[in-house]
Amino acid sequence: MATKEEVKKLAALARISIPDGELEKFTKEFDAILAYVGQLEKLELPKTGEEKPVLRNVMRPDGEPHETGKYTETLAAQFPARDGDYLVVKQIISHD
Repeated sequence: MATKEEVKKLAALARISIPDGELEKFTKEFDAILAYVGQLEKLELPKTGEEKPVLRNVMRPDGEPHETGKYTETLAAQFPARDGDYLVVKQIISHD
């Protein structure tokens, strides 16, 4: 468990100031952070010299996932205002 003095030292290293009234709060938060990071100790990693896990790409290969324009008209039909092939929106940027 972290002490208030350790949190003060950590704050000094980080060059931030913590009011004395908030030291208790930051001490509890610091303990929670350390506990969360401490979960890494529970990971079962392969020992040195053991076979490494096989790496694989989980992303789809480059290419066209579907034919071009397949969903364009379906989406554009739901838009409230159109001007030919353009979707009309309210102007939000002015050039003054």
